Amino acid sequence: MREQKTNRTAAFVAACAVMAFTITSADATSNADKGDLKKHETTPDQQYKPSLDVLEGADQPGAKPGVPVLSKEEFANANKIYFERCAGCHGVLRKGATGKPLTPKETKELGFDYLQSFITYGSPAGMPNWGTSGALSKDDIDLMARYLLNEPAIPPEFGMKEIRDTWKVLIKPEDRPKKKMNTWDIDNLFSVTLRDSGEIALIDGASYEIKKIIKTGYAVHISRISASGRYLMVIGRDALINMIDLWMAEPATVASIKIGMEARSVETSKFKGWEDRYAIAGAYWPPQFVIMDGNTLEPKKIVTTRGMTVDTQEYHPEPRVAAIIGSHYKPEFVVNVKETGKILMVNYEDIDNLKITTVNVERFLHDGGLDSTGRYFMVAANARNTIGVIDTKEGKLAALVTEEDGIGATPHPGRGANFVHPKFGPVWATSHLGDETVALIGTDPKGHPKQAWKVVQSLEAQGGGSLFVKTHPKSNNLWVDSPLNPEAEIASSVAVFDTTDLDKPYDVLPIGEWSGISEGVRRVVQGEYNMAGTEVWFSVWNGKDQESAIVVVDDKTRKLKKVIKDKRLITPTGKFNVYNTREDVY
Repeated sequence: MREQKTNRTAAFVAACAVMAFTITSADATSNADKGDLKKHETTPDQQYKPSLDVLEGADQPGAKPGVPVLSKEEFANANKIYFERCAGCHGVLRKGATGKPLTPKETKELGFDYLQSFITYGSPAGMPNWGTSGALSKDDIDLMARYLLNEPAIPPEFGMKEIRDTWKVLIKPEDRPKKKMNTWDIDNLFSVTLRDSGEIALIDGASYEIKKIIKTGYAVHISRISASGRYLMVIGRDALINMIDLWMAEPATVASIKIGMEARSVETSKFKGWEDRYAIAGAYWPPQFVIMDGNTLEPKKIVTTRGMTVDTQEYHPEPRVAAIIGSHYKPEFVVNVKETGKILMVNYEDIDNLKITTVNVERFLHDGGLDSTGRYFMVAANARNTIGVIDTKEGKLAALVTEEDGIGATPHPGRGANFVHPKFGPVWATSHLGDETVALIGTDPKGHPKQAWKVVQSLEAQGGGSLFVKTHPKSNNLWVDSPLNPEAEIASSVAVFDTTDLDKPYDVLPIGEWSGISEGVRRVVQGEYNMAGTEVWFSVWNGKDQESAIVVVDDKTRKLKKVIKDKRLITPTGKFNVYNTREDVY
């Protein structure tokens, strides 16, 4: 029964994880003061218009004997479908990562009929059932089966010239406020991703009021806060970064840049003495990261991540940059390189003579967060069912926690959750996409050496399809979502454990039902605490044309406290409390 549930979950997970969304165009800006807003406005022809297809305009490889010929129009349409539905798992170059390789070497052996059937029905191993789910038509599936027998399209590169051409300083640093000009409680502000509308919502954590909606790039992936707490950085899947000044009378974008054609991660320098000096962003395509000025986003340095894999030491042309964190122990950025399985410790003391320490971990690196001390970076190599532990002080691998140690199928921790286990001391938790378990890993090599970097306990939650776990230093609750579970009831609820007594059964809170929304699946995703640790916020994520909401739960009583509804809350997903995000509280 558990195996059956896991397989169904895996298929559904992969389908949801690569869904693409439609957005609007970019942010109109405002001046630092209340007056003279006009001089910073953009005209329609100046506004950022997102490219939703990395492969758009890519050259069509020449036809080969025995390979179906695609017209120019068919090739362009197939490129678009592949980028929107497939590239997230299989890679732009079809070399594989979470998904299997789809180069002609593999696809020709399988043949047209197999590919057509596979796309239609999917597989228990995680391939979505694109046909029977209605996501792709029969004509689309026929096209994609023929497309996969052809050589992959090669998207264009994106170097310094292309990056600088997108760079805009809308309000120069000298024209920005010298002090905070609004009465907002910035520390308890939430930056909420409105995925399908290409926006973020800034919501006050006390009044639950939407203070402002700001236009951003395509499907914002994360929000990060500069060390000073002044600048909010958001990055969309289309690699557009918006730098928002929270000190302004009405916070708005003051600089923007596009660092590639597809991306997921952005971060700022946090080490003492280097606060706000630099920003960094990592791209999925081209595979590279870019170091920028922390006040203007001026691009300073581009570094490719192409290279050899950690296991077979073969060349990989598309090692994408996943999570990035700013070290608290050195003037370094910690950069995950997905396909090669390497972590790069990028020292920014001298970016003209950049020093990078390479730490071999495991393929394929995805997301992660720091332990409670801020020293150890816990990162998921989710296709290998492994958690890597990186010592950011020593700049080396501390441990690999594997399947044999108790890690479940496809760990997806987000940033994870830190708390003190009643028996084993400090632990860090991850849930899993592929099964219902929550792994608790000991993180105290000095105080609890026998438990360090081992799974000390494995909890069973509602089911697979979990994306995030959450707790807070002032809380005794561990919250586990499961938005990608195929069971609607599970997807629309959360499990909550008592961290002081983990043998007690978990409670299930019907967050979707509490929202009052009756339509859609009502996927409940990503708990996020307020600054005080007294409330946890959940997104009730529906389709673009359906009602969504944010549900606020009292952490102590586990009872409903507030439902935030607004027609502008279009597909809310990630929520990032300014204080907790800045201070790495999770």
